[in-house]
Amino acid sequence: MKATEELSREVGLARACRVLGTSRATLYRSRRGQEPAEPKARPRPVRALSPVEEQKVLTQLNSPKFCDLAVREAYATLLDEGRYFCSLSTMYRILERHRQVRERRDQLRHPDYPKPELVAKGANQVWTWDITKLPGPEKWVYYSLYVILDIWSRYVVGWMVAAREAASLAARLIQETCLRQEVASGQLTIHADRGSPMKGRSVAQLLAQLGVVPSHSRPRVSNDNPFSESNFKTLKYVPQFPERFGSQEHAQEFCRVFFGWYNTEHHHTGIGLMTPQQVHLGQAPTIQERRRQVLREAHRLHPERFVGGEPEPPALPAEVWINPPWVRQAQTHEG
Repeated sequence: MKATEELSREVGLARACRVLGTSRATLYRSRRGQEPAEPKARPRPVRALSPVEEQKVLTQLNSPKFCDLAVREAYATLLDEGRYFCSLSTMYRILERHRQVRERRDQLRHPDYPKPELVAKGANQVWTWDITKLPGPEKWVYYSLYVILDIWSRYVVGWMVAAREAASLAARLIQETCLRQEVASGQLTIHADRGSPMKGRSVAQLLAQLGVVPSHSRPRVSNDNPFSESNFKTLKYVPQFPERFGSQEHAQEFCRVFFGWYNTEHHHTGIGLMTPQQVHLGQAPTIQERRRQVLREAHRLHPERFVGGEPEPPALPAEVWINPPWVRQAQTHEG
């Protein structure tokens, strides 16, 4: 209870109870000095099977004859053999008490891939990259846009328009971008999904040579690469985005203008309404202080207009995560 009380002062009572798995009702009772009531023992129903009868049912269901069959199959077969132990629902309840309610037949199971949890506290620590399709001049004609994004600053550090997807092209872009950003060995983690270019041998070999740590999204999970997906959405929702590109050169020129605007003029809500370039180049603290002075002067001139007191400019994040661990902990306790 003490840990919950201390955490609630920082994150709020509801979130503290959810993260630490504490009941709010129990916490309220402890504040009033009341001990939690002892749970009442539930009386055993008269119609319930005895422990011996229950064990007979479990033995039958786990026997070589029925262990790979669905419970309904076992129930029907026993009836056809002239044997009745209990109802079908009682069979399920017995299996549930013994933690055997699952698919009883042998099946191919996918491996348990760990969730990528990456944090950036500065520029060029975590990049994420992906490929999207740009519609060409005719149906079934597309160009491939490769984009590398720094998750700390949202700065597009590298991009390329190509006629196809290929690991060799991705490796070339990554190498050129690392050289341009002067990335040192062991400094950078680069995240991507599990597409064939992302897992290609040429990309893997290059990352090993550069001392860059690779990271991949989990299979069949759509939200492990949110920064790249958000960037693509911004690209395709600008009013200037055409229905089709007349040529690869047309797509190249459009992206040159777009990423120039995105990096230097687009004020991003996730980084305190700064532009990605301002954050990436370390200019954000100075700009933040200038904004604070402007708001302070506005408050001095008209304090009656600021009912919440002296305003502050939008805050800059101290760290940026892909899959922050406290979300996993909260989901675990809720589950």
